[in-house]
Amino acid sequence: MPHATAPPATGHRPRWWTELPLIAVVYALYSVGRLLVRGDVSTAVDHGLAILRLEQALYLNAEHPLNRLFTSTPSIGIPADFAYASLHYVVTPAVLVWLFRRRSAAYRAARVWLMNSTLLGLVGFTLMPTCPPRLLDASHGFVDTMAQYSAYGWWGEGASAPRGLSGMTNQYAAMPSLHVGWSLWCGILLWRHGRHPLIRAAGIAYPLITTIVVMGTANHYFLDAVAGAAVMGLGALLVKPVIRFADGVKARLAGVLPDSLLGGLPGGRKRGGASTSAAAIPATVSPDVSAGCKTSTGERIPGQRTTSADPPGTAVGGAAARDAADADASDDAPAAAR
Repeated sequence: MPHATAPPATGHRPRWWTELPLIAVVYALYSVGRLLVRGDVSTAVDHGLAILRLEQALYLNAEHPLNRLFTSTPSIGIPADFAYASLHYVVTPAVLVWLFRRRSAAYRAARVWLMNSTLLGLVGFTLMPTCPPRLLDASHGFVDTMAQYSAYGWWGEGASAPRGLSGMTNQYAAMPSLHVGWSLWCGILLWRHGRHPLIRAAGIAYPLITTIVVMGTANHYFLDAVAGAAVMGLGALLVKPVIRFADGVKARLAGVLPDSLLGGLPGGRKRGGASTSAAAIPATVSPDVSAGCKTSTGERIPGQRTTSADPPGTAVGGAAARDAADADASDDAPAAAR
């Protein structure tokens, strides 16, 4: 998705003291919104069963064998639970910071892409609350590995939420899977902007491992993962329109803000209603110092070089030399001069 990580047209480097509050506000709105969009439990269960039946009809049901493997093999299940509970909180911010510090030209578009997709995921939680496999009745064959191995980690019955805080998370926000969506965002950026082969390899491995983990721990269906990738794709398509809209709002604000606040805006500071950016200053042509006038014979233009063979005051190749030659060749010149 090259258009989603293209450098912004303004070339304006973001500032960390404005980026941190912006990201914190968006994440807080997402977290609060996720809690407020809790749907009816019976509706969420119906949606989960419908997804499971569709997968079985399409022979896409990979959740059952993976869940049995994670449940029967603690050496796989326990690391997978730790990965599910923590990596999206660590890797996603780390990639953002890496882009900000090392690939600043791509940072703004990547940040907008992430925010677009996260808010679209919130819309998905609102429209389709979905019960994850681990919360279905045991007759459907799923085991909650987070509960099974909870003694090894900080989580309890609320999946990745710390013990006692399960009420602070929406456990029926399974469609789409933003675990998969965010990992795909990280993977694409690591592949696109990483220079070391190991970084690019991590860009491939991370979303694949995350997809296996969310299914093996019975936190998501395969179609949840597909929906997470689709949300990221749609968020990428919206990057340019959102940036254009944000730049338009900034331009309108620039017309009403005082000059003291415009120094950090792209385009330079305004003075007297005109911009002082470099693009607004026209190129000038070097002036003609002689202004079309000729020098007298023997007169030297200041700063012009002479050779040792020329008489004092005669410029090399200058107007004085040409005037002297013209005078010698003139019929009106005195005989002594001819």
